[in-house]
Amino acid sequence: MTEFFQIELFVSAFAVLFVLIDPPGCAPVFATLTKGTSSSHQRDMAFKSVLIAAIILIGFVFGGEFIFEKLGISLDALRIAGGIMLFIIGLNMVFEKRTEKREERAEEMLEEVDDPEDISVFPMGIPMIAGPGTMASLLILTGENPGMEGLLTILAALLVVLVITLLSFLAAPRLMRLMGDNVVNVITRVLGVLLATLAAQFILDGVAGALFSV
Repeated sequence: MTEFFQIELFVSAFAVLFVLIDPPGCAPVFATLTKGTSSSHQRDMAFKSVLIAAIILIGFVFGGEFIFEKLGISLDALRIAGGIMLFIIGLNMVFEKRTEKREERAEEMLEEVDDPEDISVFPMGIPMIAGPGTMASLLILTGENPGMEGLLTILAALLVVLVITLLSFLAAPRLMRLMGDNVVNVITRVLGVLLATLAAQFILDGVAGALFSV
């Protein structure tokens, strides 16, 4: 068992990936972005978001370095691009543009949103779950732990974190409803500010990395 599964590496990889993906932090964002939609849509978005992120991250483990080398893309460029996209989402959350659009649509139809927005690919799948930090960390972990044993252990840690993320997404909408609209509105704006700040940090890290690598 120890030949194919390294306990210390699993714990280390799990801790790193859990902090970077941050299921408890992503869950309220997911609940906010799916607010006003049906339970079935929220459930579908939870499964699709995690599945898409899993495909991206697992694919990145096996082919990320090769793809980046062939296309001439640096991790710093990935950080900058992800930061810009995340910043836009943060601004929309602060000014509640998404919420306003859903409320207007609900008033027109007098029912739940019939054609709700698909957030599974962007922003939940990427960059919220499969973000540049997570991709970079997977590249580093697999590079420092070559061989099938290390690869399987890192993948196991990643899958455990993704399952925790899925469970947090499934529970988030109900918890947010229990808190009420006022609390949710405050949380939405705070999360928007934090997302915008995190996005700015991604951009700064990417710019700094690109400048110092020259």
